[in-house]
Parts: sequence; structure tokens; C-alpha cells
Amino acid sequence: MKEGMTIYTCPMHPEVRNEGPGSCPICGMALEPMGAPETADAPPDPELVDMKRRLVVASMLSAPLLVMSMGEMAVNPWIPFLLSSPVVLWAGFPFFERGYASLKSRHLNMFTLIAMGTGVSFLYSVVATLFPSLFPSAFQDHMGKVGVYFEAAAVITTLVLLGQVLELRARAQASGAIRELLKLAPKTASLLSSDGSEKEVDIGEIRVGDHIRVRPGGQIPVDGVLISGDGVVDESMLTGESMPITKRVSDQVSAGTTNQSGSFVVQAKVVGKGTILSQIVQLVSEAQRSRAPIARLADRAAEFFVPAVIAIAMLSAVLWGVFGPAPSFAYALVNAVSVLIIACPCALGLATPMSIMVAAGKGARSGILIRNAQALETLAKVDTLVLDKTGTITEGKPQVTKVSTLSHIDEDSLLAIAATVEKNSEHPLGRALVEAAQKRKLTSVAEAVSFQSLNGLGVIAQVAGQRIAIGNEALMNQEGITKVPASEGGLIFISVDGVLAGAFEVSDPVKRTTVQAVRQLKAQGLKLIMVTGDTNAVAERIGKAVGIDEIRAGVMPDKKSEVILELKKKGFVVAMAGDGINDAPALAAADVGIAMGTGTDIAIQSAGLTLVGGDLRGIVRARILSRATLKNIRQNLFFAFAYNVVLIPIAAGALYPIFGLLLSPMISSVAMSFSSVSVILNSLRLRSLKLEVA
Repeated sequence: MKEGMTIYTCPMHPEVRNEGPGSCPICGMALEPMGAPETADAPPDPELVDMKRRLVVASMLSAPLLVMSMGEMAVNPWIPFLLSSPVVLWAGFPFFERGYASLKSRHLNMFTLIAMGTGVSFLYSVVATLFPSLFPSAFQDHMGKVGVYFEAAAVITTLVLLGQVLELRARAQASGAIRELLKLAPKTASLLSSDGSEKEVDIGEIRVGDHIRVRPGGQIPVDGVLISGDGVVDESMLTGESMPITKRVSDQVSAGTTNQSGSFVVQAKVVGKGTILSQIVQLVSEAQRSRAPIARLADRAAEFFVPAVIAIAMLSAVLWGVFGPAPSFAYALVNAVSVLIIACPCALGLATPMSIMVAAGKGARSGILIRNAQALETLAKVDTLVLDKTGTITEGKPQVTKVSTLSHIDEDSLLAIAATVEKNSEHPLGRALVEAAQKRKLTSVAEAVSFQSLNGLGVIAQVAGQRIAIGNEALMNQEGITKVPASEGGLIFISVDGVLAGAFEVSDPVKRTTVQAVRQLKAQGLKLIMVTGDTNAVAERIGKAVGIDEIRAGVMPDKKSEVILELKKKGFVVAMAGDGINDAPALAAADVGIAMGTGTDIAIQSAGLTLVGGDLRGIVRARILSRATLKNIRQNLFFAFAYNVVLIPIAAGALYPIFGLLLSPMISSVAMSFSSVSVILNSLRLRSLKLEVA
């Protein structure tokens, strides 16, 4: 495909790819551009513009035809012919084009039925007008005239066009969540120059390292860190958390969030498409095109639907032609057309993708990033939730609360050595040691070399020719140290050349929302299991404090996935929530992986769902959204199936022997259009879904 070319895809069949706009070769629907839009200013949809133009012309010409038919006026048949021809042949041309394409590709769809219905009505009427003598008495009424159906063909075409316009508008509303997110990104920024001057520049001119001033009420244009000033930032658009957050020097901020008060300067760390906001927009775009497993039900039904409808229409025509009242063949034609027009596989196909599209946008506005529809569907079935401790239940920002020396080395020297080694580590415990040394204004004693990070144990390095090991009791055992002090808190030990030199007591505070979230998750019927590499004493203390059902301590990161697999073998449907640092194998092993994204370290690629604010209450909201989406899909499928089960027999004339009622093809076209629009409107109800729990 050509570089820079916009690729279009079908909302019902995402495997379809096309260079430029067009229609789906499988279902005939208008294709939509793939990928996230660049800006919030949506260009006019060419399909919608074209359909609206055709609808205007068709409406103007069909209106007098409808008046003539309702008033039963004696009209020269050439007048309906002249009025209906532009409607059917020009305004309705896309339907014939797509109907023909469906026959060529052998993917029969709603346009196959529409083209057949309107085409047969119009051609029959043309022949009846030009050569009435060709028709036998079975086609003639009691006055010997052969009925024509120009007005039916024209009005049906107009109503189908109206349905297409309403559908295209509703589809645009469903995907509007992406443009709402894009509106959060400012178009300009106040760039500070090295000489202290300030100028307003286009957001595209900002580079990593630039300094940007953000004033009260202004939106933050980049992902970055505060280097001066402070403010109160509204991050609800990212995290779903309604309370604004106070930001001070060294705190991270994200593009699209709003500074409510105060003034500060941000150093840009990530710009353009790398920002969290841009990643969210891209993820929502991908999620809206993904398919849920429940969609397979609609796919299987659609394979047989259109052939079955054509068969029913032909059977109806035969039965009316043989057993119907005079003019029997005219009745046969009208009822066959009604069956073809009223059947709408489009509603069946839209049932799942429309709900997923709306749900993905709803989730993004609430801090829930859905990577694919399968994860959203599976989450509703989860009965067991496995939680990592650090960064999930706790803040993931441990602090050193006590330094104990067990050798001739004093506390400050011990902490300085530890900070020298841990400067090379990304682990939260390592950062805690570095921050503790910085608070005491300690300087590095020397450079650390031969640094090694041992997963689940700690780190080893050489400092000034000495072997330094920092980690847990298991690492000390590997260093030949068999006895270490016991403690109910978390201890990090340090050894020098194989001799235990001291210990650092650390505490990782529980997130303020964890207890509430645990209570709400248990109220949803979930079994909660905490899995951590910490000692049993630390795990028990934290687990009991927040109300966890089951605690598994001393589990190394590479063994967490084994816990997941064990639970799955027992028949549980398992979700795993972790911070994404050491939990990737476990997240992948779970039925649903949930990454706790925090700050600009959001790991949206590591799991089926990502909670932007790292708040466990996001899982509660995600479960509510998941259940509501599945319910919405089932409602859509029911509407689509029930609609056809009830109305196709009526269109075929099932009520005529009892009540003398027949369904006009024009009424059938109204019902057909309404079925698709009703599915879309039902899906749009998810936008107003309340995700918060008291």
C-alpha cells in the first residue's frame, strides 16, 4: 500500500482493508478510516455527504408519488415513471452497485435484498407501462389494468437512503469519543527560551527538553516534569479520578490534563504521538475495531440469513401466485418484495461492533483503556482476581523508615554505599534507597561497576573493589550469610564481601482507595488473592489490613504465572492486576491481564486492560462496563433476531388469511431502516452508563 495513504476498514469486518473510501465487499457498509484521527476537527464524511445529497433529490421526487398513491388518483403511468426513474436509477444507484458486488463476491447482504426488491418493482412497472398486453389476467385487477409500483420503488429507495443517513450519523456519534479525547490536547504552548523570554508556538514545534509555562486554566501540552512552581491539576480525563491533584517540583504531568490553579514550568519529556493521551487515542481506535467472541454468533447467523430470506421470498411468491386472490401474481410480487426489503442483516451485524465502539470510548473517559473486545467480554466472566502487592495494593513508592548497622560501618556510609549501587536500578525499593540518601544529602563513595540485577532477589555490584549485595534474605543466603534479623516489617539487607553489614527497614503505604476498592470487588462476587515476593509477615499484615481473602507470600516474579495457571486448571476464570514492571508473564497467563498504569510509565501494551490512574476502583468500573456491554450486545442481538422472526412472516402475508392484513413494501422499508437505527441507538445508551459505586 502507498505510503501516506489512508487505509479504510469495515466496522463489521475489520479484516477488510482498502486504499481510500468505498464499501465493504462482505456486508456492503461504508468503510471508515483506520487509525486514530490526527485532529479533533473532523472532515465531512464523504459517504454521509453523498447519501444526504441523494436523499434530498429522492425526497423531492418521491413526495408527489406518495401523494398520488395515497389519494388513489387516476394518473397517467408515464408521470410516476418519469418521477421515479431518477430516484431509483440515480439516487438508489449505490444500492444496486453494492448488490451486484455482493453477487460477484458471493457475500450476500442487505444490499442484495434491497437491490432485488426495488429492482424487481421498478423493472416490472416499466414493462407493465410499455407492454401491458404481455401480462396475463393473473396480473390484472378487476378493471383489467396491470398495476405498477413506481411509487413503491421510489419511496422504498428514499426510506433506505434516510436509514443510511441516520445510521452514518449515529456511527459518527459512536466514534466521537476519540475526537473528544483529541480536543483535550491544546494546539499551542507557551515556550520559554534560554534568555527567559516567552512565546506562543504551535504544539508541533515543541521538542523533548523544552521548557513550557502552564498558567491557571491552561491545558498541559506534553508529558513532562515540573521544574518550578506548583499547581492543582485535573487528571479526570486520564484517570477517571474526579479530585484534582496537587503538583509540585519533580512531579510528573500528562498532556491533556488541566491546571486549575497556580502557575508552573514543565520540562517536556514526551511529545507528539508518544504522550499518554496520544497512546490512549490510538488504543481506543484499535479497541473499537476489535471483535468480541460473542460476535461469532452473529457471523454464523449472517452466513445463512440472506439465502434464507431469498428462499422465503420465492416461496411466498409461489404460494400467493397459486393460492392468492386475484390478481394473484400482483400479490405474489408485492409480498415477495416486502419480504426482501424488511429483512435486515445489517442490524444483526451491527449488534456487537457498535456496543464495543461505544464501550471503548466510555472506558477511555473513565481511565479504563480496553486493548481489545475479548478482554472486555471475558472480564464479565471473571470470578478470581489475583493482585500484585507493590504498585497495585500499595503506592509502589516505598520509603526507608530505619537504617540499622550490623558492622563497623556507620548508618550514613551504609546508606551512601547502597545508593551508589541502586542508582543503576529501576526497582521501587532501589529508588527508595537513593531518595533516602538524597534526603540526607549523602554523596556517592565511588562508582559501582559489574552491576547485576537478580530478579526477585536484589542487586550485586562492585564498589571500591568490594562486593556489595543488596536484597532479601534469599540473596543473603546465596552470599553465604545464614542468619539475618527477623522483623515484621520489610527489610532490605546489605552485605559487604560476604559479611552482613546492615539492614534498611522500608514501608510501602497502602493506596488510600484500596480498602474501598477491595470491599466493592468482593461485593461483585470476586475471590481476591494477593501474590507477592515479600515475606509472610509483611504480606499478612498488609493483606489483612485491606481485607484480602487469600495471601501467597514469597512468590518470585517468574513464579507468579504458575499461580495463575494453577487457578485456571481448577476451573477459575482469572484476572491478574499488576504494575507491569515484573508482572508481564503473569498478566499474559491470566484470562484477563490488568496493568496498573501510573504517571507517564503507563504500560498500555502489556495487558488486555490498563487502569490509567493505577486505582483498583478502576477494576470495579471496568467490571460494570463489561457487564453492561455484554447485556447491551445481547439486547441488540435479540432485537435483530426478534425483528426478523416476527416481521418476515408478516411481510410474507401470514396475517392475511386471518385478518386480511398485508404489509406494504413501503412500510417494510421503514421497518428495515428502523431496525438498524434502533440497534445503534441502544448501543449509544452505554455513553450515559454510571460506573461509580457508592
